[in-house]
Amino acid sequence: MNSTPVRVSRLGYVNFETPDVQRLTEYYTKVLGFALVDESPQQVFLTTGNDHHCVVIDKAEAARGRSVVGYEIQEDLDSAQRRLKEAGLATERRTDIGPGTPDVLVLTEPETGAGLHLYESQTPSGVTATFDQRPSKLGHVAAYTPSTDGMRTFYESAMGFRWADSIGDFFVFLRCNADHHAANFMQSDTYQGMHHIAYEARDLNHLQIMIDNLARQGYRLYWGPGRHAVGHNIFTYHEDPDGNHIELFTQLDVMLDEEKGYYEPRPWHEHFPMKPTTWEADALAMNAWGPLPPHGLKR
Repeated sequence: MNSTPVRVSRLGYVNFETPDVQRLTEYYTKVLGFALVDESPQQVFLTTGNDHHCVVIDKAEAARGRSVVGYEIQEDLDSAQRRLKEAGLATERRTDIGPGTPDVLVLTEPETGAGLHLYESQTPSGVTATFDQRPSKLGHVAAYTPSTDGMRTFYESAMGFRWADSIGDFFVFLRCNADHHAANFMQSDTYQGMHHIAYEARDLNHLQIMIDNLARQGYRLYWGPGRHAVGHNIFTYHEDPDGNHIELFTQLDVMLDEEKGYYEPRPWHEHFPMKPTTWEADALAMNAWGPLPPHGLKR
């Protein structure tokens, strides 16, 4: 790929397929506090704020996370489509994707087959901010892939992402803006599909409110609270009703100065300045406070 990459500005939305739309919708509205913006028997659109949607729930025979990922771009779709074609990637321009995104450039993610949607902006949701358990935003989406090298090449060369960090030679973290990562991929010959999806809390107090509401609704954490060394976010993990792994987090690293190339200094950093690095595949990289997840690193 020798063409100039598309300029992705941020992660916009993710699609879930489920045999029980009502059950998953109730989880997002009652447990996580998302606002329901639009719905039909086959599809539901939910948001955390101004965007029309950041989660889409699709009716399907079997549960599947991360069937589609939507990214907002910093340029017009005509330009993006032209340069993706120059890079040898097939795209389709569509106006029937759904409410909130009237013009979308569709392509397929290599290695995983997931759909990728590129758009300039979403229709405003009309939803106001709250100070309850609702996350502040969709943070990042992780997936299994047969090749982290191939996926990294695609996202850097075609989508304009930057390398953020790696764990060994099998887990790569990629960013499209100042946030440490919007996409991360674990190499696996055994597993496929979504690894986890993450929603951001404003701060530790907000994270506590979110976790307390999980408990009230009968959901238990299976890992955390802890602190990842990679990205340094404080994390918690639980499963949604379909068994998808959901991370709630806060204090993710940010890179405010691209030219200097290091993350905004935090007292808990291991190095100063803290630059993108390849971490040893050990407990420290996964959790600076304690143990690995109960199932280990499923590869």
